[in-house]
Amino acid sequence: MTYPLIIQGGMGAGISNWFLARTISQMGQLGVVSGTALDLILARRLQLGDEKGDIRRAMEHFPDQRIAESVLKKHFIPGGKKVDAPFKAIPVFSQIPSKELLELNVLGNFVEVFLAKENHSNPVGINYMEKIQLPNLSSIYGALLAGIDYILMGAGIPREIPGILDKLILHEKAETTLHIVENSAQDNYKMLFDPKQVVPLNIPPLRRPQFFPIVSSEILAVTLLKKSNGKIDGFIFEGPTAGGHNTPPRGSLQLNPKGEPMYGPKDDVNLDKISNIGIPFWLAGSYGEPGQLKKALQAGAKGIQIGTPFAFSKESGLEETIKQKLLEKAARGEAEVITDHLASPAGFPFKVAILESSISEKNVYESRKRICDLGYLRHIYKKSDGSLGYRCPAEPVEAYVSKGGKQEDTIRRKCLCNCLMANMGLPQKRANGYVEKPLVTAGQNLNGISCYFKNGNLSYSSKEVIDRLLSGIN
Repeated sequence: MTYPLIIQGGMGAGISNWFLARTISQMGQLGVVSGTALDLILARRLQLGDEKGDIRRAMEHFPDQRIAESVLKKHFIPGGKKVDAPFKAIPVFSQIPSKELLELNVLGNFVEVFLAKENHSNPVGINYMEKIQLPNLSSIYGALLAGIDYILMGAGIPREIPGILDKLILHEKAETTLHIVENSAQDNYKMLFDPKQVVPLNIPPLRRPQFFPIVSSEILAVTLLKKSNGKIDGFIFEGPTAGGHNTPPRGSLQLNPKGEPMYGPKDDVNLDKISNIGIPFWLAGSYGEPGQLKKALQAGAKGIQIGTPFAFSKESGLEETIKQKLLEKAARGEAEVITDHLASPAGFPFKVAILESSISEKNVYESRKRICDLGYLRHIYKKSDGSLGYRCPAEPVEAYVSKGGKQEDTIRRKCLCNCLMANMGLPQKRANGYVEKPLVTAGQNLNGISCYFKNGNLSYSSKEVIDRLLSGIN
């Protein structure tokens, strides 16, 4: 089998969008779309009027046109919503989501993958977070319907996903064990998904994609190989300098003078050990220089995964004003990225690019009234009556505490859900006039993207990134 030398990382909702992924795949590398919040992104794109018609064109190819027509009727606004009008809300996921939400989510994932695969025959991947459990089953099914070739998953231990893939490609019921806060050994809460209840059509079996967990150590990789309920096809080993969510440091938490978690030699990927695992692997986290690809290949890797250089390329979905401000900072060597161990409600350290008028600034963060209306990163907990409840440490403090959460867990927590929508230019507008602010993530070496600037031009294409990376192996 021929593997890609370069995997384009999944860089947050809407940033690694279908257009970027398609561009990368057309060049013979692996383009990857983010699978986060594609239900919401579909709804908001339609409410903005789908100016170029791409979304509606993809919807025309969905196997069940009844669903496509229903979503179009509910969310499409010809010419787009009024500038000052808020986006219409969509339902929030729970253990038993509404049929309307499942249909929207399956369709949203189908649309993103369909567009990424349109007009070429090269493979395309999709990236999910294991931590965002509730949408994952229906998300994966939507991607499968569109012919996804690779599924990548990080931010957790996805040992049930291989078996889930085996079920969903046959349109069979699948289930996942839910992570319950303070769960007891006797608790065994499941989430079920029946494809035939959402898309009740006689569809032939689907092709099984390659499954690549994203892990931080050979220990976790070996554990997944032993305990997963199906086949794992490869691994992406990601170091702590990568953008987005990072694995916490091993051992007790220690902070540097800037308040960042301190990583040590134990957190480095052991190249000698992972080369003996016996299945293909890629390396990620500060591999954006040409010589790094050659180094990875010499260590036995099939290639590298790259995020940050692509996130700031012309083709990415990062909102243009935000992109330009950070490109200018990088050109001056002044771009700063911190590892904030409290920012993400997911509980993982999270890379934050410092940017004026974003939630990275204390005064901007504190001026925002807490609200949790999207709910992707909520924690699931068991109520006193045995039913399940949902809480987020970034929601209003009193609400979180009333659900059994600890007040100290709310300190500095940020609403990544709303921030990520703002990052891609789809911020919610509140009734009081407040517009949700961005919070940008990037790899530690954000200033390094300046190597792609030519003749004073601060913009560059994803092709320039790939050409530069490949030049290092000649």
